[in-house]
Amino acid sequence: MAMSGARKTALIIAGILGVLLLVGIIGIAMIWLALRKSEPTIRNNSVLALRVSGTLPDYSPDDPFKKILGGPDQSLTGLVMQFKKAKVDNRIKAILLDINMSGVGWGKAEEIRDAITDFRSSGKPVYAYIEFGLNKEYYIATACDKIIVPPPGVLFVNGLAADVMFFRGSLDKLGIYPDIYQIGKYKSAGDMFTQKEMTDAHREYINELLDDLYNRFINTIAQSRKKSPDEVRTIIDNAPYNAMKAKEAGLIDDAMYRDDLEKQLKKQLGYKDSDTFTPVRAVDYRDVSPESLGLNKGERLAVIYASGEINSGSSQNSPSGDQSIGSDTVAKALNDAAADNTIKAIVLRVDSPGGSGLASDVIWHAVEMANAKKPVVVSMSDVAASGGYYISASASKILAQPSTITGSIGVVAGKPVLRGFYDWLGISNEYVLRGKTAGIFRETEKFSDEERVKFEEWVKTTYYQDFVPKVAKGRKQDPQFIDSVGQGRVWTGAQAKDRHLVDEFGGLDRAIDVAKQLAKIPADKGVERVIFPYPTTFLQQLLSGGENSNTQLEQQRMVYASLPEDARRALRYMQLMDRMKNGEMMLMMPFDLRIK
Repeated sequence: MAMSGARKTALIIAGILGVLLLVGIIGIAMIWLALRKSEPTIRNNSVLALRVSGTLPDYSPDDPFKKILGGPDQSLTGLVMQFKKAKVDNRIKAILLDINMSGVGWGKAEEIRDAITDFRSSGKPVYAYIEFGLNKEYYIATACDKIIVPPPGVLFVNGLAADVMFFRGSLDKLGIYPDIYQIGKYKSAGDMFTQKEMTDAHREYINELLDDLYNRFINTIAQSRKKSPDEVRTIIDNAPYNAMKAKEAGLIDDAMYRDDLEKQLKKQLGYKDSDTFTPVRAVDYRDVSPESLGLNKGERLAVIYASGEINSGSSQNSPSGDQSIGSDTVAKALNDAAADNTIKAIVLRVDSPGGSGLASDVIWHAVEMANAKKPVVVSMSDVAASGGYYISASASKILAQPSTITGSIGVVAGKPVLRGFYDWLGISNEYVLRGKTAGIFRETEKFSDEERVKFEEWVKTTYYQDFVPKVAKGRKQDPQFIDSVGQGRVWTGAQAKDRHLVDEFGGLDRAIDVAKQLAKIPADKGVERVIFPYPTTFLQQLLSGGENSNTQLEQQRMVYASLPEDARRALRYMQLMDRMKNGEMMLMMPFDLRIK
């Protein structure tokens, strides 16, 4: 049927309006970016106001659309750089650190503490202000000179709790049988589907992991607050505390409102009562370039960020905050950095619980090839376990924080058997097969005895002929030793260092220093950090027409991000089982483990 003239006109007008809207958005973005390029005016004798809140991904590009889409407005790398700039900026005399419900893990918390300690080495103070603090918020605050809580504030420094979620009961109710096989006595990634509670082995390593983290938590508080570990344990056992009780217990230095704290800062910095006191905002100080303060100059070092679950294809770094590691993206970045003669060394920053075994192996190979040309140093963030450890194993050096979660050298694979679920729905199906094992991944049948033998041989090959030997080669250890510390066991960074899985402690800055040493760059010389590949903004993705401009996928991520945390976890687990049903080998740690 021919289109009417009125409809054609309406479509043309709609198209023109759409183009104008897009041009307007681009114009506003370009103006915004142009304005952001000009450096702000920073007065002498200023206080820099920084904030620790949210998930703080390792790296997030400066994207004007992130806030609109609900994404993170700062990254860990960006926050640490603020401290580094303020340390050498003579105009900044102190930092007021607002710590509020941070979602970082224990490894990142230690890295923030390191940044605070490094800043304080300049002789400038850091004041922590906490309105409502849990364990991690207080742990970060203990690195500061003073800890302030407003009178109605509360500290829930109650000790650590590990939360592990299991879905076997739900699967039983749905008539779904998890036919899963995993290599390693402690490999518990599949337990979330096959068990209703922790196995003895699972409980053993969770307890040892928690003991290690808890003792470090206790000793850090004791050292910073000048108390004995026993005193701190008693204080924790009697938590929570309101501001006045926290002050009496010696957990904080004062209970006062923020405006009173600012008055105190004015007095200490020599301001007159009539002087206006306006702390420098973090959003403005970001526009002070490191180069203007003598930072980020010198020989070029590549920094490659590998954050999220490991999959084949392209990495995702969306404005809504979702991140994943694509083997194509990371392997190409490693290859490009290795081929660039101006790049003297490579630092691979890993924050991943693992993922696809195939994709992990592709990245492992790229790391090995790059390391044959120039030093590759791995910096582990909160988590670098299972596939996250696999891709790290062939680096020249591996650095982690004492509280980083790592190890989990093991394999899990299998399939969900949906026969009972289909019967419940009234669905029936039949298979017509050719070949003895053609039906090995039938979703309505358990593995037959013959299929199970074939399947388990395949899984064992991945563990004993790929994972263990490649880790052993990279760590210059005997495969039997690696198997003994593998077995799917999750370690803290401190435990991993004792077992030669990690070389030394430190965050990204320390990894940069180690890379400098290996590249024979003098310690007193600076370096320029070059990000490979430089992330595209949402607008660039939208205009590129490439695979990363999938707006429908981005909308799905935004809906996912809006769900409650436990619902997001459940969906991740179901996605994991869905991926295994086609035989995908998974190198995953039990990423449902939460320690708060």
